[in-house]
This record gives sequence, C-alpha cells and structure tokens, in this order.
Amino acid sequence: MLKIVSTKQVRLGMFIHELKGSWIDHPFWKKAFKLEDASDLKKLQASAIKEVVIDTSKGLDVLEDVQPAVVQPQSNQSEASTQASALPADAAPAVKSPPKVKRITSSEERARAKQVISASKKAVTSMFNDVRMGKAIKAEAAMQFVDEIAESVARNEGALISLVRLKTKDDYTYMHSVAVCALMVALAKELGMSEQHVKQAGLAGLLHDIGKAAVPLDVLNKPGALTDDEFSLVKLHPERGHELLMQANITDSVALDVCLHHHEKVNGTGYPHRLEGEAISLFARMGAVCDVYDAVTSNRPYKEGWEPGVSLQRMAQWAGHFDEVVFKAFVKSVGIYPIGSMVKLKSGRLAVVIDQSPKSLLTPIVKVFFSTKSKTRLPVEVIDLSKGSASDSIVGHEDPILWGVHDVAKLWAE
Repeated sequence: MLKIVSTKQVRLGMFIHELKGSWIDHPFWKKAFKLEDASDLKKLQASAIKEVVIDTSKGLDVLEDVQPAVVQPQSNQSEASTQASALPADAAPAVKSPPKVKRITSSEERARAKQVISASKKAVTSMFNDVRMGKAIKAEAAMQFVDEIAESVARNEGALISLVRLKTKDDYTYMHSVAVCALMVALAKELGMSEQHVKQAGLAGLLHDIGKAAVPLDVLNKPGALTDDEFSLVKLHPERGHELLMQANITDSVALDVCLHHHEKVNGTGYPHRLEGEAISLFARMGAVCDVYDAVTSNRPYKEGWEPGVSLQRMAQWAGHFDEVVFKAFVKSVGIYPIGSMVKLKSGRLAVVIDQSPKSLLTPIVKVFFSTKSKTRLPVEVIDLSKGSASDSIVGHEDPILWGVHDVAKLWAE
C-alpha cells in the first residue's frame, strides 16, 4: 500500500517509494529504496523534502500515536564511518568527505584549466596515433591526466568542462575524450562515489572512444551524412576499442565496460549488445549521458553544436535513451544552467551564465548583455543572482540563434 507521509514521520525500515517535491532538492539519487541507514534518515529530514511516499508492503508503516522519529545528531567520526546506501553495489560508494581542494571561481580556474586541456589533448592525440600505428596504449600516462582533470573539476566544476566544449571540428575526436573524462569525474562526484571510483570513471571517459582510432579518418571527419555502410563501420568502434584495451593489458573493469557499452540505451535499442535497463552497468549509463552531452554541444564536421541549456532540455525529452536518475544527477553536476548557457531574465534581458553559485543551481552568476524589448545590446553587467540584492531572476533558456547572437562563447570566456 502506498501512503504519503511527512518526512518527520519517516523511520528506519520504511520503503521509500517516491520523494515528493522538486528532484533538485532530493538528497538521494535513487528513486526508490529501503531506508536502513541512520545517516540517510538524518539526511532526508534535513533536506527541503517535506513529504515522501512509502510502500507499506515492502517496509514499515507509520507508528500510530507516537511522536515522529527524529535522528539525533551524530559525531563527525560516526558519520564518516557510515557508508551511503543510495547507490548500487557496483559503484561501491563511500560517504562524501569534505572537499580537499578549495573551490575557486570559474575565471580563476580558467588559466590552469586551459593548460590541463592542452596537455591532455596532446596526450590523447598521441594515444590515437599510436593505436593507428599498431602501438599499445599506455594506461599509466592516461591516469596522470585523469588526476589533473579531476583536480581542476574539484577547484571549479564548470571551468574546464565549459572550455573543453570550445573544440574545433578538426580536433573534435581528441577533445571529446578529454571532455567526457571531465564530465564523468563531475558526475561520479555528484553521485557520491569514492575517490577510487571517481578516477575509474575519469579513465573510462578518457578511453571510451579509443575504438575510433580504427575508423578511417575520411569517415570519422566526413562533413556530410554517413552512408549506411559508413555508419555500420563507425558503430563497430565500441567493440574495436574494447579489443584494443584488452590487447594493451588494460584490465580496469570500468574502462572496459564503458568503452564497450557507452552507446547502449535503457530501452534496449542501443548498440552493440542492445542491453536494457539495469543490464547496463551504472558506469556505462553514466558514460552514455556524458558522451551524448559533449557530442551535441560541440561543433562537429557535419553540424554546429547546440547551446548547453537547450541541449539538456532536448536530452530530457529523449524517452528511453538515458537512465532517468543518472541524467538528473548529471544535470546537477553541470548545472541546470551550465556555464555558457544563454538565459532570459524576468526583466526581459538576455544573459550568459559565467559561473555556478554554491548556494543554488537556480541562481547562477550571469553576464547581462542584451535587451529583448529594444532588441539592442546593453552595457555588459555581471550579476550574482544568488545575492539578496539581485532584483532579477531566470525565467528560462534561450537559443542564441533565434536572437541572432553569435558571440556567446566570447562573452562568457572573456
């Protein structure tokens, strides 16, 4: 039996069928689970969620005539030793520990992020060229760049991810690997994974498309639509990449799995094995989202990239493509309004997002530059929408093309 109860009435042993309210406020990434951990109960009752739906056929019911259960505060040592139960076993998560790296602004991190991107791009290009010449992949060298990318994401989750999106059509294949690495790291952190699994996710992102080294360059960089035969050739890259990793004695199970299965879809229509639902590992489901997001937001030989906010809206509408809760966690990791997104404000002005606010995903830092009322450019003004003094707010995403704006990247990157 399903029953709506106040979070104050929730107790250990209940089966949470659904968390009511906005998913942005949800303290867990799972939609349904049995509440068996005291720290999870504390986390739920401290969140913005006021009501939940419980399933009394799978867990305990509300206690009658008893005061609502409230978890007493625990010591930091007790909390640190308690494992999070919101993730499946294959992710082996640990409780999020306090960040070791102090968060800085996107503009402060940008210079270092550019250096990391440049070095990583050279390494990935060399790795692809080595594969084309029959040489083995060197995983140790790849891990060095995973660490550097992870450190950049820790300092500011949006700086490197936004910059790596500014790839050219010619270097897309190599920069795509760097981008997916960074996106996987950010998503793994959002899911509360252990440091070890964050790094494994990053390595998987860096190596996920190595099979494209076996695809002829004229097909890979073709400016027009692929023929059926050419597309069939490209679709072999997950299996070819898996073979290449095995030949290089790379035994990391996450890297192998994501390489082979990042094009699977939860509805079973993906490739190469048409896996469905939870038959696809958590890491492969993560890889699917990160791979597509970078692909659709990047300029490709055959199309211009979509604005990041518009991309998230469109991806959310692709029923059966992505795991729903992984996709929602991904949105949290890049921001509802990712850096580089063009938004419309309540005042009728257009702005571009230049950084996230630690206070809320709904109130980023923006650079106002255009009036939709007069259809003219305005003097550039930076506004932190999370501050009480901000008299404006975001009403939605806007497509730059529809307003004839072609310098969004220049606006936020300067």
